[in-house]
Amino acid sequence: MSDALFSDETLRQMKSAIEEYPSRASAILPVLQLAQKEKGWISPETIRFASELVGVPESRVVECVTFYTMFNQQPVGKYEINVCTNISCALVGGEEIYGHFCKKLGLKNNETTKDGLFTVRHVECLASCGSGPMALVNDEYIEHLTTEKVDQLIEEWRRKG
Repeated sequence: MSDALFSDETLRQMKSAIEEYPSRASAILPVLQLAQKEKGWISPETIRFASELVGVPESRVVECVTFYTMFNQQPVGKYEINVCTNISCALVGGEEIYGHFCKKLGLKNNETTKDGLFTVRHVECLASCGSGPMALVNDEYIEHLTTEKVDQLIEEWRRKG
């Protein structure tokens, strides 16, 4: 196992997470979350690494990666835009907001712009039913979205690069 796959800090956090559980296997999710936080997605190399680190077969790690939608199985853009299209957000324009993001960025669901800045996907529920339409962009909830606010956000993110 090569520890060089991750930074010293991420590796330290992974090992610390493993120590928090009575069974090493129980640390699969926090290890994958830390891996994704650093790399942006869960690659086959990361799966092998996590398997060896927590001491479970690779198939068990793959089960977690493919079951939980929070894990990216391919590289994503710098701005990972998850638009809630479930019933509460849909009733207040979630589908329109999702469609507007896609149209403005020239993307279909789960695609990434060629410059690697944006990935857009619709998600079923982000548990913010009172503040829709909303999106989770990286780790930030952006609520009460309008098409005008989406335009402003895209411009701001493009300026930041």
